[in-house]
Amino acid sequence: MKKNGNIYQLTKTTGWKNLALNKKIKTQKVLIIIFLLIIMIVLILIMQNILQIMQRNQQYKKYETQLSLLHKQEEEKQAEIEAEKERIRQEKIPKLTEVGKENMKHIYKSDTKRAFLTFDDGPSSVTPTILDILKQENVPATFFVLGSRVEAMPEIVKRMYEEGHYIANHGYSHVYSSIYASPQAVLDEYNKCNEAVKKAIQVPEYQSHLFRFPGGSSGGPYATIKTESIKLLEENGILYVDWNALTGDAEKNDLTIEYEITRLQQTISNRNSVVVLMHDAPTKKITAEALPQIISYMKQQGYEFKNFYEIIK
Repeated sequence: MKKNGNIYQLTKTTGWKNLALNKKIKTQKVLIIIFLLIIMIVLILIMQNILQIMQRNQQYKKYETQLSLLHKQEEEKQAEIEAEKERIRQEKIPKLTEVGKENMKHIYKSDTKRAFLTFDDGPSSVTPTILDILKQENVPATFFVLGSRVEAMPEIVKRMYEEGHYIANHGYSHVYSSIYASPQAVLDEYNKCNEAVKKAIQVPEYQSHLFRFPGGSSGGPYATIKTESIKLLEENGILYVDWNALTGDAEKNDLTIEYEITRLQQTISNRNSVVVLMHDAPTKKITAEALPQIISYMKQQGYEFKNFYEIIK
């Protein structure tokens, strides 16, 4: 009996041990399952986070691509704007070509009626009024400016240029004894005036290529110097032009609008191509007052207004 009791006790103990072991194993399994679930959840969360990061990266890349494209488009647009500005700027800088030289040879000949309104001796206090009228009438003109006057009123010269008028050269001083001291003196006067114009309009490479001799290109006590100067100017890429019509505003002091209109009619005659001499010096207020009627009369006669941008090109 005692032996059997021991066996029973051993079996009972072993049973409890097995039960405890099974319970422990089950607990471990549960813990392992829980751990694996946690790992799976963590992995899922990590994967979701990775996917979100990847999606965000894709969105960022897409956004960066769009930004890059927009930036490129903006740069291209800005480049186009700058190119257009430069094109317009270059168009306003006269370029003397063989075509231009040939055009100047035939400046007084044309199959159609054309008129070049030109103003000498400015700028002055009269010039803004003339510019206002030209702008109102949408008429281009050519201003043969004096360098000394350009230095005194650069803002007016800049306005001429910006409004599309041709800035030509009338020398610096308008003092005949200085201008016509020698052919080189004529060229020096041109260059000095041109430097003043470049500074006024803020275009360092500006060169008008066009000179008007004070008093005209021929005759008078300086006729020989003028003839020699023409050759020297041409060697330096500078042409000259006189006129074949005028308003007579340099002929007398007591000017009237009627006088200027009459002189214009007399000197235009039946010409198709006319270069009209006028002045915008301080004493030429009547010329400014007569200008609307001058323009109206020439329009009635069928003239189309031009400036020397259409010639020197």
